[in-house]
Amino acid sequence: MTSKRMWFLASLAIGLGFHWFAISSPAQSAAKFRGRLSPVPALGIQPATVAGAGSASATLTGRKLAVNGSFEKMASPATVAHLCLGQLPGVRGDTVFDLTVSKAADGTSGTIAGNFDLTPEQVDALKKGRFYVQIHSEGAPNGHLLGWLLSDVKK
Repeated sequence: MTSKRMWFLASLAIGLGFHWFAISSPAQSAAKFRGRLSPVPALGIQPATVAGAGSASATLTGRKLAVNGSFEKMASPATVAHLCLGQLPGVRGDTVFDLTVSKAADGTSGTIAGNFDLTPEQVDALKKGRFYVQIHSEGAPNGHLLGWLLSDVKK
């Protein structure tokens, strides 16, 4: 076999190998999560001072998490929002990430957003329902609206 033919066959084999890898590797799919934000009175806060509703959604692509949401009709203006991690599903935990809060004029409605790089352990915790969104307000500085991010898999 000639040297040119060997190079051609080697190049062809390498090219076909790259092509096979590209079409056989599944595209990285995004996992979706949703949460309903509901009033959660904290200790020492009168239930009448905690009101409102909202929703949050999250998209996990690889280890990148994008969170978006909205809230309305809170009893007092929003101050901060967090993405928190519980030790178990349904058990509150510590703040892990801060969300950006954009408020309407009176502060009782608006949006939340954030983009984060998760560790493999945090990805696992998210998939197990241990992350939640919490919005704080002037009248409820320990937490006003809360919602767990749960898988949005349609069955």
